[in-house]
Amino acid sequence: MIREITVILLIGFVAWAYQATCPPPPNVCGSPGGPAITAPRIKLRDGRHLAYKEHGVSKELAKYKIIFVHGFGSSRHDAAIAANLSPEVVDELGIYIVSFDRPGYGESDPDPKRTRKSLALDIEELADQLGLGSKFYVVGFSMGGQVVWSCLKYISHRLTGAALIAPVINYWWPGFPANLTKEAYYLQLPQDQWALRVAHYAPWLAYWWNTQKLFPPSAVVARRPEIFSAQDVQLMPKLAVRQINRAQVIQQGVHESLFRDMMIGFGTWEFDPMDLENPFPNGEGSVHLWQGDEDRLVPVILQRYISKKLPWIHYHEIPGSGHLIADADGMTEAIIKALLLGDKVTLS
Repeated sequence: MIREITVILLIGFVAWAYQATCPPPPNVCGSPGGPAITAPRIKLRDGRHLAYKEHGVSKELAKYKIIFVHGFGSSRHDAAIAANLSPEVVDELGIYIVSFDRPGYGESDPDPKRTRKSLALDIEELADQLGLGSKFYVVGFSMGGQVVWSCLKYISHRLTGAALIAPVINYWWPGFPANLTKEAYYLQLPQDQWALRVAHYAPWLAYWWNTQKLFPPSAVVARRPEIFSAQDVQLMPKLAVRQINRAQVIQQGVHESLFRDMMIGFGTWEFDPMDLENPFPNGEGSVHLWQGDEDRLVPVILQRYISKKLPWIHYHEIPGSGHLIADADGMTEAIIKALLLGDKVTLS
């Protein structure tokens, strides 16, 4: 009898564990009972759809065409470089910007097979279907900055230039010295250290870990105030204006948006960004990396190391700035003019 009860309990535990670690299916936009489709979308090579939003002058009249890649827990509506550029600068320079929902976010279909390469190919296909021409710029913020690394690896031949704004670091990139990543890793809150360990070493537990109630969840997912710098807190009202559509961000489910981001961003990469070669050896384009020295989400010491390993990157470290660097007064214009015109940063 005891043996039979033990077997039943074991089976029950296994069934419970399996159910707890399996995320619910995504609530795909346009499916029966799913969220409505309100955005223009393109159909990709594998049948998925990618939602996008256009800003600035028309692409037919544009001199400069930029694809913006949003960050973690965000969407096509949160395009800081479009929101913060003055209409005068946009018209004077002839700037067209298109932002898009990365897979699983907003109204873009989830991609359970998402990889670092597939994200770059999504961007290339978006450019082709929108008729942006053979060359274009990419700008990525935060987790979107990681996607720019992938673009530099897989579609550099399509780029005129690139900018990474406070790009998120993967602490397991082999090019980092172990002592440096250890120092940077432990600058995070303990719950974020554990969330990243799970994403890297046990991605199949990502859904359970980030939804369970036994241990503190990721402070980044929870948007805890401790993760923001003093300047970030001051800039929060700007974000509030752009995030009126925040309910859309994870409307298809948290697993194929937030948690898939963590698994891809902090998993094992098939390339190390610090092994990349200059995509513009003849000076026909440029790559810029922007970082605030008070960023509590992305340790500045790791960005400094990358800039030394890749001397062809134009590294801009802004004193007193945090993670929301693009929202600081004058920063977006400086970022865009440096990328498009080669202007040096002159901030008052």
